[in-house]
Amino acid sequence: MPTDRSDDHHSDNSPSDDGQVMLLSIAYGLLALLLVTVVVCASAVHLARKELLALADLAALEAADTMGHDTYYTSPRTDQVTLTPDAVAGSVDAYLESAPQSGRFSDLTVVEATTDDGRSARVTLRAVADVPLLNVITAAWSDGVVLEVTGEARTG
Repeated sequence: MPTDRSDDHHSDNSPSDDGQVMLLSIAYGLLALLLVTVVVCASAVHLARKELLALADLAALEAADTMGHDTYYTSPRTDQVTLTPDAVAGSVDAYLESAPQSGRFSDLTVVEATTDDGRSARVTLRAVADVPLLNVITAAWSDGVVLEVTGEARTG
C-alpha cells in the first residue's frame, strides 16, 4: 500500500528549519544578557548614589555639631550654636579625610560646604560612580557616571 506524503511536513524540496532555532536561541540569550547588564549597571549607580548621599549627610551632621573657635570664645553664652561657613567647610574637609567611606569614590570633591542661617549645615558632594560592566565598554569615551548629592543637618 503506497503511503501518502502530503501529510508529511518535510518534503525533499522544502528548506530545513534546523539552523533557525539555534539562531533564535542565541538572539534570546543575548537579549537576556543585555537586560541583566542594564539591571546590574543601574543598580550599581543607584547604590553608589545612596552611599554618597549618606556620606554627605554624615558630613553635614558632623559640621552641624562643630562650632568654630572664634564663635565659641567671642559669642555670648546661649543655648544656640552659631555656625560659620569657614567652620562648616573645615569640619567637612576634616571629616572626609578621616571617613573610610571616602575611599570608595573616585574624584570625590566638595562642591559646597556652608551655612545660610548659622544653624544648619549644607554639604554638596560630587563623585564619579564606577559602573562595573559599563566601564569596560565605555572607557574610551567616559570615566563613569558623575553623581552630585546634597545633605543638610541642623543644630539642636
